[in-house]
Amino acid sequence: MRLLSTAAALAAGALISGCATVAAEPAAAAFDAARLSEHARVLSDDSFQGRGIGTPAEDMVVRYLSEQYAAAGFQPGGENGGWTQNVTLNRFTVSETQAAFEVAGETIPMAQGREIVISTRLPGRHVMLSDAPLVFVGYGIKAPERNWDDFKDVDVRGKVIVVLVNDADFEQPELNTFNGRAMTYYGRWTYKYEEAARQGAAGVIVVHETAPASYGWATVANSWTAPQFDIVRDDAAAERVQMESWIQRDVAVDLFRKAGLDFDALKVQARSRDFRPVELPGASFSGMFDVSTSQITTRNVLARLPGTTHPDETVLYTAHWDHIGVGEPDANGDAIFNGAVDNATGTAGLLELARVWGAGPRPERSIVMISFTAEESGLLGSEYYAANPIWPLETTVAGFNMDAMNVYGRVADLGVIGHGQSELDELLAAAAARQGRSAAPDANPAAGSYFRSDHFPLAKRGVPMAYAEGGGEFRDPPVEPREAARDEYTSKRYHQADDEWSADWDLAGQVEDLEVAYWIGRDLANSRAWPGWKPGSEFGPARAASEAARR
Repeated sequence: MRLLSTAAALAAGALISGCATVAAEPAAAAFDAARLSEHARVLSDDSFQGRGIGTPAEDMVVRYLSEQYAAAGFQPGGENGGWTQNVTLNRFTVSETQAAFEVAGETIPMAQGREIVISTRLPGRHVMLSDAPLVFVGYGIKAPERNWDDFKDVDVRGKVIVVLVNDADFEQPELNTFNGRAMTYYGRWTYKYEEAARQGAAGVIVVHETAPASYGWATVANSWTAPQFDIVRDDAAAERVQMESWIQRDVAVDLFRKAGLDFDALKVQARSRDFRPVELPGASFSGMFDVSTSQITTRNVLARLPGTTHPDETVLYTAHWDHIGVGEPDANGDAIFNGAVDNATGTAGLLELARVWGAGPRPERSIVMISFTAEESGLLGSEYYAANPIWPLETTVAGFNMDAMNVYGRVADLGVIGHGQSELDELLAAAAARQGRSAAPDANPAAGSYFRSDHFPLAKRGVPMAYAEGGGEFRDPPVEPREAARDEYTSKRYHQADDEWSADWDLAGQVEDLEVAYWIGRDLANSRAWPGWKPGSEFGPARAASEAARR
């Protein structure tokens, strides 16, 4: 049976189609804000050392999560009857970094973390680039289906390419070449590094600009001066460049000017399909750094509540447990990146969902909670699970991802990240309406949030995944302090040591978001419905390939 997706069906009081009509008003789910706060407090305490992967703190996280899932009545859902799934990663630590541009006979040294950040995800012991030519390749995109090729026939092998953040529609959305302001995957830095490797470039320099990146330079510096991780690859040299780096916009403007080029004018040219790569005349890059490459095993944590009649079919809830760990001290001397909002809140949400599920009637389909590792390293825990699923993806009904949840109070909207992709949209809208809220498309689609959290590796393999979070105007006074706190988190606390737990959090908005995920998951778990992707979604074909498994 298929999901009802029409407004008429929703208005008639059925969330989904199945063997029975689901009542419009579910039994109350007793989510407890105090429990949510306490879980977040514990997980973001200094003793957890920022929940860095492959550190002693990981053992503390795994122990805490497995104990809490067990107390909620869930069973181990991992490998070999245990609570975890091993995820083997390569860890890269860069040191002794030296970098400089040479242009018009002038040497311009770059300081790691200040003007530039340099790293690598290519196994080795040392990287040395000497007088590598610099080529500006616009947005660094090769998209045949959009008749777009920033590289044209220019050979960039052995060169260092300079690329812009986001994609070509950000500055001029009316072009609608890449879905207007809604970032496509081509706008993500992960894609740009991948394409550079396919083109044979020796290195990539991404020009950081706060608006198109959707975060400031401090976020870049904190994220990329820490150790980097990657899954173990059969042929890493074919998929990774020697150097992955970012520079500040002012550095790029100055470099281009000294090479006789106008950075802003070239940005405008890069919005056109006719753009061709531009070599920076008389300019080159030299860089060298040591690389400590080691292998670690980190862990996803999985908990399962078996279904009564269709235990082989799964409704999924996900959130990442990891954060940055310990980094460079900030102005206050704090070096622990506690990750209270990002993502102790989402992890706490999973634990509270597990408690509510465990206290209620046993569902017909199984419920699986996955606390992913290595999200901050590039969605690696979810990427590994999606490539090596313990519970088959073709019979995973749908999933709900939680990342950096609302801690500021009840809001008017439920922001649906990736709105328009799947038939879960209508279910989200109906559930939000029960709370007096409206479901709204992502308020900032240019940030590319759909490609930046753990639902994405599952979605691109065909599993309908919802990623929705509270947004819009606050519903309870006082409004101004709530708005100020939310804005301050984005501008000053995201990926900073100041992302700390507060006893002043108002988690009523988080409770509402969890209720939505629970209501829809409960209705799906007690039905024969299989939500689908909407026509035109790039993820539909992957789901269609396994259609026979869901008959």
